[in-house]
Amino acid sequence: MKTDILIIGTGCSGLYCALHLPQEMQVMLITKSDLESSDSFLAQGGICVLKDDSDYESYFEDTMRAGHYENDRTSVEIMIRSSGQIIQDLLSYGVDFQREKNGNFAYTREGAHSQNRILFHEDLTGREITGKLLGQVRKRPNIRLLQYTEMLDLISENNTCYGAVVRRENAKIEMVRAAVTILAAGGIGGLYKHSTNFRHLTGDAVAVALRHNIDLKDINYIQIHPTTFYTKEDERSFLISESVRGEGAKLYDKNMNRFVDELLP
Repeated sequence: MKTDILIIGTGCSGLYCALHLPQEMQVMLITKSDLESSDSFLAQGGICVLKDDSDYESYFEDTMRAGHYENDRTSVEIMIRSSGQIIQDLLSYGVDFQREKNGNFAYTREGAHSQNRILFHEDLTGREITGKLLGQVRKRPNIRLLQYTEMLDLISENNTCYGAVVRRENAKIEMVRAAVTILAAGGIGGLYKHSTNFRHLTGDAVAVALRHNIDLKDINYIQIHPTTFYTKEDERSFLISESVRGEGAKLYDKNMNRFVDELLP
């Protein structure tokens, strides 16, 4: 198989990327399960946005503090400054965010934020955003979506990537030749016994990147979501949204004592 651009992963990152590529280019997205079994669909709370310039300094400081000041400052600035345009993009794709009675956006708060700057859709923000992005991708004739297609390795020579080796749903192993290959599949939660992630997300892209000496940053940092419904079963845990704590929920230990700041990063 051949394509101009190969995107490995069909969550928010992969879909949003595909929609911003030139439509005269052939784009292929692959996912090792079905299209709705990405962790992007499971996100509940919301998406943060710069409401106006007066919030910039606070937003920047909140972000740096949450990253123990190890963040790349330029990347943080790009993230914050571009957030408004990204929201406009999402609105143009049909994403529906909660609004007040007067029609203005409703904002909530989540961990590490000192202000309410989180846009949300009920408690299904990830499904709302990712579902609408997927709907737009399906309309593009230049984009091909392959489900149940697992990336096994990258095709590389002399430090240049030429695509990937994949295993199709019928177990057939094929090569996908591409001028550009984008890794948009970083999830590792499926490696853990207790996780809110889908089981098939096992860090394949991270492992392959390490094998090919692709630069990675802070891979020893693992995001742990602190609130789930506990189960003894070896199955995906149900997420209790971060916005629950943002709206004032308290965490108690077995003796009904508070033991932590619920809005820590």
